[in-house]
Amino acid sequence: MRDSDALENNPHVSRSALEAIHGQVYGWALSRCDFDHATAEDLMQQAYVELLSGSARFDNKATLKTFVFGVVQNLARSRFRRVSTRLRLVRQYRQESITDAVEAIEPVIDDGLWRAVRALPARQRDIIELVFCRDLTIEQAASVMGVSTGTGRVHYDRAKKALRSRLQDWAEQ
Repeated sequence: MRDSDALENNPHVSRSALEAIHGQVYGWALSRCDFDHATAEDLMQQAYVELLSGSARFDNKATLKTFVFGVVQNLARSRFRRVSTRLRLVRQYRQESITDAVEAIEPVIDDGLWRAVRALPARQRDIIELVFCRDLTIEQAASVMGVSTGTGRVHYDRAKKALRSRLQDWAEQ
């Protein structure tokens, strides 16, 4: 199937538009799979297949970036639903650093700040990453996360307060 044929199934999605956000989508996919590059590439490939085949239809109700982030989020959720409990246990007992992967993706983030963000609960961590690292609005981030805008704002507010508190504690040490 040619690219032009695939894009006819989803007329609002162009190859150039996907190429323009590819790096950001890859960063989001990496964060959804614990920075495993092979899994992130699989997630992105699956998301692009769904977009280009028309399985995931972009209807211009959100920005393309928000929509694609949501597709990746949903694919990651379905992929990891069965193993999420096991992954949490493995992460709890395995103390491997992902600092190198984080620095490769977000070199502007200070390690101490990133450790504080990683220590947040999952939804708070996700909203902070989407808003600050992926340049989405709170409304767009809430849409990607599959929660209401109000819930997104609550998680965003709680995350900022928790980060402020942790960073103040570290500064005083």
